[in-house]
Amino acid sequence: MKRNLFALSLVLFVSVFAQAPQTLPNITLKDVNGKNKNVADYAKTGRVTVINFWATWCTPCKKELTNINDNLLESWKEKYNVDLVAVSIDNAKNVLKVKPYVDGQAWEFDVLLDVNEDLKRALNVNNVPYTILLDKKGNIVWKHEGYVEGNEYILDEQVKKYAAEM
Repeated sequence: MKRNLFALSLVLFVSVFAQAPQTLPNITLKDVNGKNKNVADYAKTGRVTVINFWATWCTPCKKELTNINDNLLESWKEKYNVDLVAVSIDNAKNVLKVKPYVDGQAWEFDVLLDVNEDLKRALNVNNVPYTILLDKKGNIVWKHEGYVEGNEYILDEQVKKYAAEM
C-alpha cells in the first residue's frame, strides 16, 4: 500500500512539475500594414520578446505601451536585443482606429491585429492590458495582467533577468 501511494505521488509530482513549457501557438495574424505574420515565429528569434495585448479603447493599455516605448524599449534593444510586439484586440468595428493611432504614436515595433481574438483565446488572456514575456528559447516565462504606472519597471526587471540567461 505504501509503495503504491509513493508511486502515485511520484507520478502526480512529475506530471505537475515536468510539463513542457508553454510557447506561442501557430496562428497567423495581420499587422497594421496588412502583412501576414505567424505568431509562432516570434518564439524562434533567439531573443527575449515582450508580447503586449492592448486595445485602442483601453487607456491603461495605451499608457503602458507609451511608457515602454518612451522609457525602456530603446535601452532593451541596445543592451539586450529585445523585441516588442503589440497585439490589438480591437474588433472589426474599431480595428480601423489602430493604424492611425500607432502611426500617431510613432511606434516602431510590430503591431498585430487579433480581430477575432484567436491568439487571445489560445493564450487564455482574459483582460487587457496583458503582457507575456518569452525567453530566448521562445518559452513563455512571465505573464502580467493589468497596468498601473510603474509596472513597466517590473517588466524591465524580468527582461533583464531573461536576457542575461544563456
